Amino acid sequence: MKEKEKTTFRKIEYHRKESIYLIVRGIEVGIVAGLIAVLYRFLLSVAEEKLLTVLDYIKGNPLRTGIWFIALIAMGVFVSFINKWEPSASGSGIPQITGEVKGYLSPSWWKVIIAKLIGGTTSVFAGLSLGREGPSVQLGGMAAKGVAKITKADKTTEHRMISCGAGAGMAAAFNAPLAGTMFVLEEIHHTFDKSLLCMSIVAAITADYTSKIFFGQDTVFNYDTVNFPLRYYWLLILLGIILGISGVLYNVIMSRAQDIYKSIRKIPNYIKLPVIFALSGVVGLVLPQILCGGRSMVEFLMNEQPSVGTMLFLLTAKFLFGAVCFAAGAPGGTLYPLCILGTYIGAVFGAISINALDLSPELWQEFVVIGMVGFFASIVRAPITGIVLVFELTGNMNNILPIATVSLISYAVANLLGVNPFYETLLEKIISSNPEKPEFHKRNEKILKTYVIPTGSPLSEKPIMDINWGKHCLIVSIERNDVSITPKGDTVLKEGDEIVILVSQRRFSRDNERLEKIING
Repeated sequence: MKEKEKTTFRKIEYHRKESIYLIVRGIEVGIVAGLIAVLYRFLLSVAEEKLLTVLDYIKGNPLRTGIWFIALIAMGVFVSFINKWEPSASGSGIPQITGEVKGYLSPSWWKVIIAKLIGGTTSVFAGLSLGREGPSVQLGGMAAKGVAKITKADKTTEHRMISCGAGAGMAAAFNAPLAGTMFVLEEIHHTFDKSLLCMSIVAAITADYTSKIFFGQDTVFNYDTVNFPLRYYWLLILLGIILGISGVLYNVIMSRAQDIYKSIRKIPNYIKLPVIFALSGVVGLVLPQILCGGRSMVEFLMNEQPSVGTMLFLLTAKFLFGAVCFAAGAPGGTLYPLCILGTYIGAVFGAISINALDLSPELWQEFVVIGMVGFFASIVRAPITGIVLVFELTGNMNNILPIATVSLISYAVANLLGVNPFYETLLEKIISSNPEKPEFHKRNEKILKTYVIPTGSPLSEKPIMDINWGKHCLIVSIERNDVSITPKGDTVLKEGDEIVILVSQRRFSRDNERLEKIING
């Protein structure tokens, strides 16, 4: 009896110390990732402000306009060489972080931070339709990786820190700590890990607090909610279907645009990219509202409530310009711009519905916000993150039911159409174009990876010895209903079990992919 009591106390002491360790690591990650994301957010806000100043200064003056276009071309050449110096800093940054966590990529953390800060700021100053959120995710992850390297953390802790740094970066960019945490679990890991959850929440809250010290506590969107009439919920079903189809078209067209840009191999990137920067100059002269992330479009939408024709024109122009900027691979994100597109789809649908059915004009803002979360869910396939994100962006959760309804319908429609999620498609392209193995494959450290047996898994009700786990993988523990089970050959797995597996770092990407397939079916 005394021996059992000692064992129990040892387990309690271990979990207590582990919790403290995870909290401390989370605070470290949150502070560093939050500061880097705050710096990037500040640089982009200054760049966007200076861009508007430049556009006002050159307006109507051919000489000044010509000088500005020369500067744009020079900036395009400069960014092309930054991309060449550190390719992992190009594009959004979210698939790169996912690739790192899954073992496919291992870029230099400090090079990515420098390249992203400089390249992203330059791209936004040039007016490219790019946001700060995706890059903030990558910057947060790389900042966390730097902390792990400097403090000589083991590889398991480093992986967790990178994931939590990504969530902290998103939290600081959006002022949305819960969405940052959910993003890590739902989009990057696609599973539930208690240790990861603990560290991620601490990191996201710390990063959000750091961000609010500099930028205040105001939410990104502010609107007054009204109750959505129950008899008109069929409109939400229709909107969810439209957003689901639109999200799939967005994924297909953006992917195709990237393929077309890369297929032009005879023209080097230091010539192609300056052409895109020059195009941004033209757009800045004729339609400055669609430049950068989309803040001007939101202000115009909410303050002016333009006609349906105007909204459709801006929606189309923003989408096409965004596709071109994304295809070029300039450092910058697509997360915020796609949210802006969603608000416009919701606004158009809302305006038409209100006019046709004589609904209350106050419902229009509801359609705007619902459109944003539905479009996000169909593109990223992270509906819970989208719902939580809208709550934190608006500071309002009174209409959770219509928001959740549209989000889940658009998510289901997008899945039924069979097109992969946006960032998953981007990751596959990065992996296929990057055949070299990451540097850590040359070492032989071990990584502890947690997997959850989902409902309907083919492993459910099977004994461990009947499953081919691979000779480089070792099950070290099983958590079932908060009780630790020592794994044996005849131990039968159950739905909901959390399995901790020791994986060889040298084969981590391959073994992790294989394990996910056999667990999820």
